[in-house]
Formats: sequence, structure tokens, C-alpha cells
Amino acid sequence: MALQPLLVDFLTDLKIPVGAWAQAAVSWLKTHASGVFDIMSDGIEALIDAVTLSIETIGPIGMTLAFMALTYALQRSYKKTIVVGLGMLFIINQGYWDRTIETLSLILVSCFVCMGLGVPMGILAARKKWVYSFIEPVLDLMQTLPTFVYLIPAVIFFGLGAVPGLIATVIFALPASIRLTHLGISSTPTALTEAATAFGATPMQKLLKVELPSAFPQIMVGLNQTIMLSLSMVVIATLVGAGGLGQPVLNGLNRMKPDLGFESGFVIVALATVLRVMLEVRKK
Repeated sequence: MALQPLLVDFLTDLKIPVGAWAQAAVSWLKTHASGVFDIMSDGIEALIDAVTLSIETIGPIGMTLAFMALTYALQRSYKKTIVVGLGMLFIINQGYWDRTIETLSLILVSCFVCMGLGVPMGILAARKKWVYSFIEPVLDLMQTLPTFVYLIPAVIFFGLGAVPGLIATVIFALPASIRLTHLGISSTPTALTEAATAFGATPMQKLLKVELPSAFPQIMVGLNQTIMLSLSMVVIATLVGAGGLGQPVLNGLNRMKPDLGFESGFVIVALATVLRVMLEVRKK
């Protein structure tokens, strides 16, 4: 038993300098790649502003009607269309439309980035097993590392505002789209791919005509999960100046006002329900 303190001291003295390496990497990037981060920040901010302006132009009633129309077009269900309409009207009724615009813009842009990166990476990982073996621990790290840890360099590189909130949201939500795309492509029935090969289909034709249609339900589930994960980040994104529906939650916590917390919390739930119902995979 007496050896345990000695062993602990010995291991502590040989501490791996993870923190020092991270600090050195962040300092190097800040010194040598600040121009790249400025360009990225300007581009992301312009995209968020464009989406926000579009939603503001359409207006709350216009967005409600647009979401209901899109829900019916995708789901062919009057019940789901009514649920979406009631959810949007509840958000308007509670007086949180302006906050909802900020959150919705962040979610839409993060989904665009996540699906734009996740689907191609998932396809590549399904085609090349070594690629998935390499990125799988990285995906685990992205989802298990506490969000506040990568918020620190995000704020250092991009400053306060919606951009670091978006970066944190993308890091947290991206693995879902990669994993589910990989699952969908890998689960394509062998008989279908062999038949396509027998008829002389090229790899690109097999991807577009066979694998992607077969994987479409899983890809849509990935989109749905990306939206839910993005919504779960709204409060954390608010901590770095992203605004949105997380702000009333923080205000309620800081002021010990449960009314603010419950109101904004139910509005977040309503928005999540609207997006989930609208984009869920329709059963045939």
C-alpha cells in the first residue's frame, strides 16, 4: 500500500503536457492563420445574416404557412400539418418570434454545413473502411469532449457572436450525419449493388441510382438528429453571444425567474417538434 503514493507521484511527474500542446497549437494558429479565420468568420456571418433576413422578410405568418405547406408536401398528412401550424402559432403567441428567428437561422446554417460535410464524408467512409476506422475515434471525441472546451479556441479565433456558437454546434452535430450516412450506404443490399454492376453501372451511377436512394431514410434521420443536436446547443451558443432562445433561459437562471425559463423552454420544445414532424421520414 505504501507504494501507491510513490507510484502516483511518479506518474504525476511524468505528466503528458496535453494542455501545453493545446496552448501551443492555438497560439500558433492565432499567429499564422488569423487571416483565414477572419475570412471564415465573415463568410459564416454573411450566411447567417442572409438566412435571418430571409426569415424576417417572409414574416411569422408567412413562415407558418410555408412550414405547413412543406410539411404536407413531405408527409402527406393533415394531422402533422396541423401540429406544425399549432407549434408555430404557439411560438408567435408567446412573443418569442424574434428570438426564434436567431435560433432558426443558426440551426438552418449548421444543418447546411453538417449535411454538406457529413454526407460526402459518410459516403467516403462507407467506400473506404480504413477511412471510417480513422475518423471513428475523432467522431467519438467530437461528441464526448465537453462543449465548453472547444468553445474556448472558437472564441479566441472568431470572437463573440453567432460564429463561435455555430462552430461549436457544427462540431457537436456533425458526427450524426457522418455516422448515419455511413450506415445507410453500408447497409445497401448486396443484391442491388451486384445487379447494378452486372448491368455495367459505373461507381458514380451505382452511388446515385442505387446507394443514395437506398440510404435516403438513414440520411434523413441524420438530418433530423442534426437538427435536434443543434437545438440542444442553443443555450450554450448564447453564452458566447449567439443570442436566440437560449438568452431567456439564461436570464431566467440569472434572475431566478422560472416564468422566463419555462416560457422559453416550451418554445424551444415547440420549435423542435415543428422541425422533427416536418422532416421525419414518412412511412410507406
